[in-house]
Amino acid sequence: MTERLSTPCCNSMAAQLNWSCDKHASPFECPDALVGRFAADRFGLFIHDGGTSHIEINYCPWCGAALDPRPK
Repeated sequence: MTERLSTPCCNSMAAQLNWSCDKHASPFECPDALVGRFAADRFGLFIHDGGTSHIEINYCPWCGAALDPRPK
C-alpha cells in the first residue's frame, strides 16, 4: 500500500493548505480558500454556502497526486 500524503504534493496545494486571509476569520468564509485538510489525512474542497460543508477529494486538483491512496 502507498503511504498517505503527509506533506503537500505541490506548491499550489501547499499554498491552499496554508491559506490565510486578512478579511475572513475562517477559510469557510473566504471565497479565495479552495482546499482544506479535514481530519488527519483527509482533504476537501470548501463549499461556500455559509456553513462548514466540504467535498472530500482523493487527488490534488493541481498536480493529480493521490491524497488518500487506497490499497491496490
